[in-house]
Amino acid sequence: MSYDYIIIGAGSAGCVIANRLSADPNIRVLLLEAGGKDTNPWIHIPVGYFKTLHNPNTDWCYKTEPDPGLNGRALDWPRGKTLGGSSSINGLLYVRGQKEDYDRWAQLGNTGWSWDDVLPLFKRSENHEDGDPELHGKDGELAVSLIRAKSKISEAFIGAAVEMGVPRTDDYNGPDQEGAGYFHQTARKGFRCSSAKAFLTPIKKTRQNLDVVTHAHTTGLVFAPDAPKQVTGVSYSREGSSNRAMLKPGGEVILSAGAIGSPQLLEVSGIGNPQVLSAAGIEARHALPGVGEHLQDHLQIRLVYEVNVPTLNDAINNVLHRAAIGIEYGLRRTGPMSLGASQVAIFAKSMQGLETPDIQFHFQPLSADKPGIEMHPFSGFTSSVCQLRPESRGHIHVTSPDAQVYPKIVPNYLSTTGDQLCAIRAVKFARAMTKTNALAPYIVREHVPSGKVETDEDHLEAARDMAQTIYHPTSTCKMGTDDRAVVDPRLRVHGIRGLRVADASVMPDIVSGNTNAPTIMIGEKCCDMVLEDRRKPS
Repeated sequence: MSYDYIIIGAGSAGCVIANRLSADPNIRVLLLEAGGKDTNPWIHIPVGYFKTLHNPNTDWCYKTEPDPGLNGRALDWPRGKTLGGSSSINGLLYVRGQKEDYDRWAQLGNTGWSWDDVLPLFKRSENHEDGDPELHGKDGELAVSLIRAKSKISEAFIGAAVEMGVPRTDDYNGPDQEGAGYFHQTARKGFRCSSAKAFLTPIKKTRQNLDVVTHAHTTGLVFAPDAPKQVTGVSYSREGSSNRAMLKPGGEVILSAGAIGSPQLLEVSGIGNPQVLSAAGIEARHALPGVGEHLQDHLQIRLVYEVNVPTLNDAINNVLHRAAIGIEYGLRRTGPMSLGASQVAIFAKSMQGLETPDIQFHFQPLSADKPGIEMHPFSGFTSSVCQLRPESRGHIHVTSPDAQVYPKIVPNYLSTTGDQLCAIRAVKFARAMTKTNALAPYIVREHVPSGKVETDEDHLEAARDMAQTIYHPTSTCKMGTDDRAVVDPRLRVHGIRGLRVADASVMPDIVSGNTNAPTIMIGEKCCDMVLEDRRKPS
């Protein structure tokens, strides 16, 4: 069977694209997902990301190379491997970024990607519980709800930010991102609303023109024998056998495999930097030196404090309290099990003179050595702060022609002076919050960072020792018109026909916030452009 469109990856963008394109019964769509179905119950319980992170059944379990910027530490890099992709294992936090992010994209030559262009796309997808209709949608598939569990220590953290000069806000997705308040979640009535749940589940059994194939690991692109730069299909492995899916004349393959998977598939198919390809034993089909380059990620610096009021550590570490949490969730879909990765969002300016916030806090009323493992034995909270617009750029490249072999991930965290100075300011800001009237009465001690942290050098060294990824890799197939761009503003791969990329990898620069909502928007934008091009006379 041949298809009009073959989508690689049923993640945040891929599910949107499959939904929108298959709405026309005359368009035949194939969606290939390397992971399995989203039947694991922990996927659908908001706090279940503790069970799906680092689980090879739902997580690719990538790992970075040792990073000099982190004193030689290698980090786990979870990415979703199931229907819904990373939207099925993420922290459920709905953040669009700053309007200036998208205006900057447009100023770089990406026509059609300004804030005024993309706001309608955010609204189209969204079904917001209580948002301003000028800014939020009510009729979309993606449920966005308000936090269903709050705590005394969370209110104290918000109060501390206000004392530091950050205004209180109910909607950081409004005209001005700066503010302190509660996160909005991609959830409905206490259940996760992943991209698969929102866009795929309602239609995958009723649309006869949509085929969804799970456990299908795409291994490369197929090209026309007489046109070496014309994509005609894909190859994939499933249940130990090799398969091919082919396009109809004029059809397209859309890579939505993410910031790791999409550049990997381009490179194993011979598209990329010829020197990188040659070193990996791959014959270059098309030179495109930007593939796998320009990698960006948000690096979270996680400070931990012991406090004198109960936090989720106490509840989770106590069998009876843990049972009570389960009962509350079972009966009312409220309480700690209805929480995503963080309760409180703070977007702040780390120094005077900035036009927009440059740091973001993710506050959690719990603490552990890293997300997804055993809680600390004391009452604790986590104050996680990240730089919103890092300057450091890394890269992701294959080392083998075999698509089953993981590529090498080199983030290059804290490799610029600007990022180092921002990390110092961020840690100082976080520590100063604990001295405020609102928060100081609850603080027993600082658990992380430990030891003497006084000078700027001490603060930077502490950041290098305790920072972790916040799971936002982007920009490895960046959009643009320069000679390092991989896709054009219509998401078509430069120099290759019948191929687009639509996921977080196309961001010219990382957005100022969490990346799930912007990636869904990219999926919406891709569909509009694909359908516009389809209607053009040939």
